[in-house]
Amino acid sequence: MERRRSGQPTLEDVARHAGVSTATVSRCLNDPDRLREDTRQRVHQAVEHLGYAPNFAGRALAMHRTDTMGAVVPTIDNAIFSRGLQAMQERLSRDNITLLIASTNYDPEQERRQIHALVARGVDGLMLIGEARDASLYEFLEARRLPLVLTWVWRLESPHLCVGFDNRVSARDVAAKVLEQNHTHIAMISGITRHNDRAVQRIAGVRDALQARGLRLDDRMIVETQFEFTAGTTAMQTLLSREPRPTAVICSNDVLATGAMYAVRQAGLLVPDDISVVGFDDIDLASMTSPQLATMRVPHYQMGEMAAETLIRLRSGLTPPPDRHLETVFVPRGSLGPAPAV
Repeated sequence: MERRRSGQPTLEDVARHAGVSTATVSRCLNDPDRLREDTRQRVHQAVEHLGYAPNFAGRALAMHRTDTMGAVVPTIDNAIFSRGLQAMQERLSRDNITLLIASTNYDPEQERRQIHALVARGVDGLMLIGEARDASLYEFLEARRLPLVLTWVWRLESPHLCVGFDNRVSARDVAAKVLEQNHTHIAMISGITRHNDRAVQRIAGVRDALQARGLRLDDRMIVETQFEFTAGTTAMQTLLSREPRPTAVICSNDVLATGAMYAVRQAGLLVPDDISVVGFDDIDLASMTSPQLATMRVPHYQMGEMAAETLIRLRSGLTPPPDRHLETVFVPRGSLGPAPAV
């Protein structure tokens, strides 16, 4: 009767075609290792021949889970997030879990809508980027006891389960490498700090490093902008017009840094002879620029994989992996050189 209504083959159809019980078909689809190889082959041949697709809603109701995880990221345009999502998907797929992805364009209201939509679709767990969001959203997720992991961020004192790195410490380390080259006129091209705790922490880290050397990061030498190539170019043009002109510019990601290097060349100056430029992330682009971009390598693949592992464990009532604090590594390349002689 179900098939006559929908025109789709049913579990019973598969069982009849394979010459087994419906319970055997169900075991084959959900726990195939419990069956003999010849039985599995007969069932899979019947599934393929009939074009059977399991009833997702019914299966989810019976198992009290949907075998889906959600991930909400600021953008899928940025290679760093794309790689993390790829790693997350690869790990989830080993447990036959589907990853549902939503992006927000750094808009907190859009993030709220996407989170509510994924929860409404019954995801078994959720991965979010960063910590900065309204407390009511965390309360919404906690009330539903939904496994949650935050990535691209880590703080010892965070009340949330984080898988990532300390943005403030990493940015401080970048600035320390710049200071080792005797730069004292340092500027920064940052992502927009509103609703972005990673951008806030990276500025704070650069300030920490300068203050430790008796220097300060002048507010006039910080330009906040979108994470786009052209935005990096425009931001660098702004910095070049200010006095004293910086001898080194630290950028919040590699895309901004690449745009900044282009602006330096357009102004008839040289990187790093006149101005050093440093990035953050170490995407593939960083090793393809001329000169190659000095940058901080972020463990994007590890974050995605460990976020998936953490959600899988939480869904099963297990404790998450103990070591979720990942390290970043500075990659010295040709775009960072000594401060020019005065």
